[in-house]
Amino acid sequence: MPQTNLSDSPGPGTRGGGGIVISARNLTKKFGDVAAVDGISFEVRAGESFGLLGPNGAGKSTTMRMIGGVSRRSSGELAIMGLDPDRYGPEVRAHLGVVPQQDNLDEELRVRDNLIVYGRYFGLPHSYLRPKADELLEFAQLTDKAKSKIDALSGGMKRRLTIARSLINEPRMLLLDEPTTGLDPQARHILWDRLFRLKESGVTLILTTHYMDEAEQLCDRLIVVDKGRIMAEGSPAALIREHSTREVLELRFGSERNASVAAELAGIGERQETLPDRVLIYADDGEAALEQVSARGLRPLTTLVRRSSLEDVFLRLTGRSLID
Repeated sequence: MPQTNLSDSPGPGTRGGGGIVISARNLTKKFGDVAAVDGISFEVRAGESFGLLGPNGAGKSTTMRMIGGVSRRSSGELAIMGLDPDRYGPEVRAHLGVVPQQDNLDEELRVRDNLIVYGRYFGLPHSYLRPKADELLEFAQLTDKAKSKIDALSGGMKRRLTIARSLINEPRMLLLDEPTTGLDPQARHILWDRLFRLKESGVTLILTTHYMDEAEQLCDRLIVVDKGRIMAEGSPAALIREHSTREVLELRFGSERNASVAAELAGIGERQETLPDRVLIYADDGEAALEQVSARGLRPLTTLVRRSSLEDVFLRLTGRSLID
């Protein structure tokens, strides 16, 4: 297929040496007096799965739009595959695949035709698009739906078709904005499998999500953003090691008793969090902590020992609402 040769395009070289495909330095986007993105800096290497994790309104989608060259930054530096997207938007977008937050499939076209017509926007010939569409439908597990109407597809099928469509130009980098919002657990896991396969083939994945389990499953590295700022950065495992314990003991005494019992748990584990519905005890050995609870004559209604997760990191850093 025809490709734009980035090495022949004017603009800055790839920053930081080989392998860095996104470089942001003090990146800012303002809407009036409101800073949706407030001076963030990060780098992404080729072949990485990189996540932007945070609540709604944190600035994740705005950052993605700047990366995609469809929203100009207010200040700072941004290079995508060595090019400034504000100056060389078409050249950058030629090598990107974009999966928007909301599916925007053409409901007037059937499934296979959605891929072919979209590919024509890139100037790709039918001789390339016909076999490529069949290949992508197989990848998305939609071969038997090729002639179906869009409104006959489930939410998970539409999402997989949107991802397949984004791959029609064989992009080097795939931007996914909240890829599994609204999907049931089975559909989410099928989609995760498709994304794992893309990463194995060398495609760089950039995704936004407010699902912590999704970030933990899919991301090699991530930044946690809130109110336009980076609150933490690293691999999911590294963030958990740095900011939490190996295990967490969850105790439920009843909503009326949790707060009053918390004082009787003092000294068990490394630290505690008292929530409206449960008490969390952070400890390297959750079972040993539970034995200490029992030794004090306390009898919770339910108990659970689990490994620490990214959610626990957020509780440690920012509280439940991700407010710094």
